[in-house]
Amino acid sequence: MTIAIISDTDTSLPASSLNEYGIRQVSITIHFGEEILKACSDITDEQLVERVKQEGKLPTTAAPSPGDFSEAYQEAFENGADEIICLTVSGDVSATYAAAVTAKELHPGKEITIFDTKSISMGQGFMVLKAAELARKGKNREEILAAVAQVQERTHLFAALDTLKFMAMSGRVGNLTAEMAGVLNIKPILTIKDGKLDLLEKVRTRKKAWNRVLELTATALGDGEIENIFILHVAAKQDADEFGKMLRETIPCPDVIPLTELTPGLSVHTGAGLVGVAFTTKE
Repeated sequence: MTIAIISDTDTSLPASSLNEYGIRQVSITIHFGEEILKACSDITDEQLVERVKQEGKLPTTAAPSPGDFSEAYQEAFENGADEIICLTVSGDVSATYAAAVTAKELHPGKEITIFDTKSISMGQGFMVLKAAELARKGKNREEILAAVAQVQERTHLFAALDTLKFMAMSGRVGNLTAEMAGVLNIKPILTIKDGKLDLLEKVRTRKKAWNRVLELTATALGDGEIENIFILHVAAKQDADEFGKMLRETIPCPDVIPLTELTPGLSVHTGAGLVGVAFTTKE
């Protein structure tokens, strides 16, 4: 029994992880006027940030269509899958889940399970990875879904924003708030709350913000052990490398900590310079 794992590009998973486990991702789309680009394959975080700087306005984003998911389902079955588990970004923040469900109706008689992760970014990504790991080991649908549901309880994400400009442009915060944050050098801390990326607290200066992210990480880990960990960034690889060194001085880390981009469907709200960490603890 072969189970294919399908998701969407809001997972923040790097191509290396997707390729390693054969995970198919359906793209969130980025719309600059009439031009439509697929997140990750057509546009990266860095390219998105640069284009917003040039044009002075944010693109809009859209969930994949049912047709996009149907195409991914069909491809999985044609490549030998007996059934599919599709894990989507939270249905409370995106129409992606609804599109995946609608697409299932186009494949009557096929075993397709749609799972709303109720999360986003690596919160979703870690669930997708767990599903793919267990599918490779030959676990059945019930075993995979039970394990995936437990991952969320062991997932933590903390990141420092470098700017509130993009959030102001999208209307998520006021322009005055963003301007004052710039003047006062305020760097908000992000986390996952109620299935979405949310502001946790505000800290002055990047150094203090990074230190606060490390404090929150150490507290969340406690006496536990890291099961899986990634460093997140938006067009800030050099900063991410520097942050990684600080992280190693703060908590016990594996030999390799992969870097991954937030991905354009999400970085459109954060802007460049975001750096943070996402991890799961062992059971």
